[in-house]
Amino acid sequence: MAIRQVHLQAYIVTPKELSDALKKNVPTKISTAPRVIPLCAAWFLPNDPKGRTGQQVFKQKRIPSARFFDLDAVKDHESPYPHMLPTAPIFAKAMQDMGIRKDDEIVVYDTHELGIFSAPRVAWTLKLFGHPGVHILNNFRLWVEQGFPTESGEVEAVEGAQNQYPTPTLETSRVVDFDEMKVVAKDYLKEGAEGVQVLDARSQGRWAGSDPEPRPGLSSGHIPGSINVPVPELLNPKTGALLPGDELRKLFILKGVDPEKPIISSCGTGVSAAVIDVALGEADFGKPEARRLYDGSWTEWAQRTSEADGLIHETVDELTEKYATAKDEFEIASEETDKKSVYAADDRQAAREELDSLKQAFEDAAQGENGEEVRRRVGNRIRELEQGVIAMEERAMED
Repeated sequence: MAIRQVHLQAYIVTPKELSDALKKNVPTKISTAPRVIPLCAAWFLPNDPKGRTGQQVFKQKRIPSARFFDLDAVKDHESPYPHMLPTAPIFAKAMQDMGIRKDDEIVVYDTHELGIFSAPRVAWTLKLFGHPGVHILNNFRLWVEQGFPTESGEVEAVEGAQNQYPTPTLETSRVVDFDEMKVVAKDYLKEGAEGVQVLDARSQGRWAGSDPEPRPGLSSGHIPGSINVPVPELLNPKTGALLPGDELRKLFILKGVDPEKPIISSCGTGVSAAVIDVALGEADFGKPEARRLYDGSWTEWAQRTSEADGLIHETVDELTEKYATAKDEFEIASEETDKKSVYAADDRQAAREELDSLKQAFEDAAQGENGEEVRRRVGNRIRELEQGVIAMEERAMED
């Protein structure tokens, strides 16, 4: 049996680290030594404005000798939901067909266009099925921009691995199913509940219920109590690379996520939820065993629950509650700053007027007037109001 040679240590690797590892591990047809294999996980939403597919962009530009992991094929074909985890035999056959051996080091990477999006889901899947050497490239866009080699065109057929890829066992402890998710949602805000936090990677509009889902006929909205953490907020806006751990940690704290409580990541179909999971790991935020992923995510949730049973929320109701809380907090903070003569009277008056505006927006939304625009406007303003309250409290403490 070949001796395992680990070339990459960290879960998240840079383009240079991958390049160096590939140079030290040039595969040959007769060698049985462990290899470093780039694995493209390119995938686009079904409503992609350019109609792109993962296979297309893989052929257009890829890392030399890369294999392609098809998220739309390596899944549970018996499930009505798009990207449920595959069975162990399906997973083993996919690895065999890609010519991957159990002792190969796999570096999963995303599209040049999206930066980081679907690669974490594939890496998460590999880890759940017990593949020992799994890494994520941060990221392919930087690989290209930094001048590392690429190739294009049709892909040479890959011979299946000489040795059968063993059928693995799925690590179910990291996966949340619908029944457990339903219990979590029903327990939301109940006294004595465990306080499981649900982080949703979809866009703010989809989470709020103001923008449509990319899949026709599927309602938008969110699981009760969930916190919106859109994927772009976790990435560098220029490079699409995952932000540094310290920046990610600050972001989760600002979002109100408690590292001492269990965390479940969710999204549309369980793909981009894995970006949150990776970001939590990179930020060393929360206990690893308490970070899990809801496999069916919103596509399953929206088809198996309804607003009537209280398990689908839109933002207006929750913002109404936040408005009342924020108004109380504002008045308390305002009283404190009045005593200390810190916060300018004009600024306080402007904040009070903003509260009145928000109140009117809630009333308009309740009557159905310009509902979608109101949700977007109120959602943005409530966040600014919360930041203003924090600033006032900080100023009061300084004096």
